[in-house]
Amino acid sequence: MRVLKEGKHGGFTRDSEAADAVARMLDELEHNGMDAVRKYSERFDGWSPDSFELSRSEIDAAIAKCSKQQIEDTEYCQENVRRFAQAQLETLQPLESEIRPGVTLGHKHIPVDSVGSYIPGGRYPMFGSAQMSIIPARVAGVREIVACTPPVKGEGPYPATIHAMAAAGADRIFVLGGVQAFALMAFGLAGVSPADILCGAGNKYVVEAKRQLFGQCGIDILAGPTEIAVIADDDADPQIVAADILGQAEHDPASGQLLVCFSERLANAVTAEMERQLPQLPTAEVARASWSENGIIYIAESADEAIAISDDYAPEHLELLVGDPDYYLGRLRNYGSLFMGEETTVAYGDKSIGTNHILPTSRSARYTGGLWVGKFLKTVTYQRMTREASAEIAGVCARQCRAEGMIAHAVTAEMRERKYRGS
Repeated sequence: MRVLKEGKHGGFTRDSEAADAVARMLDELEHNGMDAVRKYSERFDGWSPDSFELSRSEIDAAIAKCSKQQIEDTEYCQENVRRFAQAQLETLQPLESEIRPGVTLGHKHIPVDSVGSYIPGGRYPMFGSAQMSIIPARVAGVREIVACTPPVKGEGPYPATIHAMAAAGADRIFVLGGVQAFALMAFGLAGVSPADILCGAGNKYVVEAKRQLFGQCGIDILAGPTEIAVIADDDADPQIVAADILGQAEHDPASGQLLVCFSERLANAVTAEMERQLPQLPTAEVARASWSENGIIYIAESADEAIAISDDYAPEHLELLVGDPDYYLGRLRNYGSLFMGEETTVAYGDKSIGTNHILPTSRSARYTGGLWVGKFLKTVTYQRMTREASAEIAGVCARQCRAEGMIAHAVTAEMRERKYRGS
């Protein structure tokens, strides 16, 4: 392996200043409720309407501002997400197995009751994120879905986001951003059910709020700045490689990019192409800063070395611009979502293809995948036995309990042995 360009790529780090600030906010929000919600919404977003929740007429008014084409495109994208979530759900079947004569064990999948979905705003109004957390929860059978999105500064709700939230199936929609939005959903303020699971990305304060709220409720993942890795062989089109990298670099100056090539010729061609494309991008300032600070280029000696490099990076998104993507599919282990061949691109996954775009970042793909319908289901187990089987297992169980010094446990087994053996 040779390094042509090195850049930053780290895991999650604790920001003690953000952690302390969020802890103080959450404490105040929990104890002072909607008064604190309004205080922080005014401070950070300049937003203090009579009600943060949109009425049906307000939702309809926002949707009316969307073009017919925009509505149709959103419905197309959402239908893809819905179909894939339904296909995933069909793989999650209940199980019952007689593991020994008279000993039957099983599991079943039960949806959580309530979900809080956060659709981020910030630099870009990412209304496509609405379907990524709302639709899988709806398909899973969640009873109540509350969705929050921050206002556009000085304008209020972004119409396309409100349409996307409503079309995806949100039961209640709040125009509210940041830590205060997560507090409303987690603590059950404004008459909503306290969320069993919180979903959605945001800035470092949002990530920290989710970290601190975990335990009181579940969370999807702790998502940091977005990432892309591209493995490209010598037949890859440098224009497309460069465009795909810049497509992620424009997200944020902290976004990460990794390019793994097999020759300097392609690496240099991609670098030159990026310099050609950057001045044409309205988002060039962000993309250039991101690539300059965080862009990495490695030259691998073989496909297996490229796989090892990528697995160590553990990217959120991984594109395979190679002649035999199936070779990599069978061997790669650490990634959030995989894009196989030039015909796919991360933008498809982010917006329209149907796989989820809430994915692990900062090397957390080593131990988790992204959000999916199964996240909203609890897999719970159950047991049943015949009296004969209970009498058989009782002796083993009692001896194990006594060896651990847990005598009361042993007694529960021994009582059954005596009763069912008739002695």
